[in-house]
Formats: sequence, C-alpha cells, structure tokens
Amino acid sequence: MIHVVAIITAKPGKREAILDAFRANMPAVHAEQGCIEYQPVIDASGFSFQTEIGPDSFMVIEKWSGPETLKAHAAAPHMAAYAAKVKDLIADRRVHVLETA
Repeated sequence: MIHVVAIITAKPGKREAILDAFRANMPAVHAEQGCIEYQPVIDASGFSFQTEIGPDSFMVIEKWSGPETLKAHAAAPHMAAYAAKVKDLIADRRVHVLETA
C-alpha cells in the first residue's frame, strides 16, 4: 500500500474555492482502480498539543493499493482538469509519498 499526504496552501482567502473543486473531483478519484482513501482534512479545534496547518491550508490523506495505481491517478484526465481549475488559487503544494516502515 502507498500512502500520500499532500499539504496544500491556498492563496489568502482561497481555501474554500479549492476545496469546492476538490470535492467535485472526489467521486471520479474514488472510482479509480486502487483508490482506498482520498479525502481533504483541515485543523480540528480543541487540541492544545497539535501543530496547526493554518486557515489557508488543508491536507489530502490518500491510500492507494500500490505505486502503479498512484501513478495512474496522477496521470488521470480528471486530475489534469482539477489542477487547471485551481492552479491560480494555490500558493504552495507539498506531496509526500510514503510506504509502511
């Protein structure tokens, strides 16, 4: 299994616009072969011990059945369309591809 944690930082005030486009794309991603989990997450409140990602950021938590399915996801036409919709709204994007230790 391959795990992905992506940290997306929006330009100020643009996080919800990116999340709207992200949520609209989720059904297509969930239908992809090998997709186990794919969801956006934001800071939870009430935990004094956490390191917050901030009001303009969100993370994407992903699980894929293997490297081939993640590579296919990255090349999918709906991902290119999503990227085109949000490219001018994103300040920074960091993608961490991980495997079980």
